[in-house]
Amino acid sequence: MAEPEAETREPQENTPVRPRVGHIQFLNCVPLYWGLARTGNLLDLDLTKDTPEKLSDQLVDGTLDIGPITCVEYLRNADELLVLPDIAVGSDGPVMSCVIVSKVPLGDLDGRRVALGSTSRTSVRLARLLLEEREGVHPEYFSCPPDLSAMLADADAAVLIGDPALRAYLGQAADLGLTVHDLGAMWKEWTGLPFVFAVWAVRRDFAERRPALTAAVHRAFLESRDLSLVEAAKVAEQAARWEDFDADVLERYFSEALDFSLGERQLAGVAEFARRVAHDSGFAPDVAVRLLEPAEITAEGSVAPAAEPPVDLEPAPVG
Repeated sequence: MAEPEAETREPQENTPVRPRVGHIQFLNCVPLYWGLARTGNLLDLDLTKDTPEKLSDQLVDGTLDIGPITCVEYLRNADELLVLPDIAVGSDGPVMSCVIVSKVPLGDLDGRRVALGSTSRTSVRLARLLLEEREGVHPEYFSCPPDLSAMLADADAAVLIGDPALRAYLGQAADLGLTVHDLGAMWKEWTGLPFVFAVWAVRRDFAERRPALTAAVHRAFLESRDLSLVEAAKVAEQAARWEDFDADVLERYFSEALDFSLGERQLAGVAEFARRVAHDSGFAPDVAVRLLEPAEITAEGSVAPAAEPPVDLEPAPVG
């Protein structure tokens, strides 16, 4: 019996392919993704969920087209990437979910062991910077999975990010007789600037090849974020059904602790961080943050451009 025609037909040259987009699996990114279903854009994206560290690697190696990348990894790979304007994960003060949990005062950590969570290079580098330059101590560091009890079994302090850090901040650490130090608050007190933990970026080659699609994905995330923040109570209530956090705590976390913008003050914070850590982080102290410039979107209200095949799209300006 002959194979069905549908199974033997070759794919058309201009068959649309959804952009491959990263999705951080922590609660701090829920407001950036929650609105995608409400705006009708969710099915237009091929989403990959993982930790910040792994998503950063996938964007750099080309497995992803667009996605979150930790600040340190963006600065190391700035020539290959463009940053999407006005979207990031950061804080302008206490962030609640990037912390140092310690058995002793931070000033007593000189020469003592500090466990570094293995899911984000930027938070780990920020913690080291604050300990060494602000607190004047030089601990012995080692990396391990982000489990507080296991980390402190062989260390006097631990650096945590994401949901484990949020649990520690909201009471787990106090129940164990430990002190929590918020990295966002420490940076703000030290420099007066916001801190950007991750930006959203697009591979430069993808932006040049698919400018309208890139711009549409960018717009989809901005719309999702804005809708989620307007409806933060609803987002928090839904998230709280499946998490170990109360809805009112999550609403405060989404609306007050986290900063999802990327403007002049946030970019100044990135520049200050780069200046302070460049000497041992694999990039120049004056590395430029290159923002994606606007491109015309071919299909109003839709992520996927429908008017013309990708090969006919004009390149977007880059720089």
